[in-house]
Amino acid sequence: MEVEPVKKITLTEQIMQEIASQITSGQLKPGEKLPNERALGEMFNVTRSRIREALRALSLIGLITIKPGDGSFVNEEGIKIPDETLLWIYHQEIHNHDEIYAARKLIETEVYLTCFDHRTPDIISRITSYGDVLFDADINEISSDTFYTLISDIDLYVGSACGNNIYNKLMQTMVLLRKESAMKILALSTSRASAIYYRKKIIDCFHQDDREKLKKALDDFFKYSIQSITIDNSASIEQ
Repeated sequence: MEVEPVKKITLTEQIMQEIASQITSGQLKPGEKLPNERALGEMFNVTRSRIREALRALSLIGLITIKPGDGSFVNEEGIKIPDETLLWIYHQEIHNHDEIYAARKLIETEVYLTCFDHRTPDIISRITSYGDVLFDADINEISSDTFYTLISDIDLYVGSACGNNIYNKLMQTMVLLRKESAMKILALSTSRASAIYYRKKIIDCFHQDDREKLKKALDDFFKYSIQSITIDNSASIEQ
């Protein structure tokens, strides 16, 4: 007889699960203030230190915001996950460039296509505005970090405008995890020029009623990306 070991759930985890369940089910509304630590301790019949641990963990995963001196509040659905949280969650995978690339292609393509399906004149206008800032950048003078931020601003907006909160958070994750490899690529002005070229093709597709053309532009972009990534400072991945 084979069975999975029974997981021992700590008091802190039980408190987290109960509060998280009430948030995700809608019993606790966005912006609603939670009872203070003392009151929560009495409700759960645990010490305030246990409550404090649970609240800190819930804030790390983006479900609540702790405001010193004011209390803990339920976050809005679309709130950005803190970068520190994402890095902590994926710390073992952060240097695994080939797996990050595979996840990027899968997730970012789907997010862009979903945004395309939900596009409005306002969304198209804002994506175009973000693109214009990138396209006007002096690729010989701008720093890699600033250039990466301009690229990420487009992707993060697409994530927020796609109409799917899970996709939005996945895009946030990809933007953070890909940064290390992207910074190496963007150190070269030729790579920046290529990045602008492919991004422009993608954004142009939002002005056209041709989903397949957008998918082709995304495929071309990722084909370029994978050919540019260097693994272990020497080996390039070929698609």
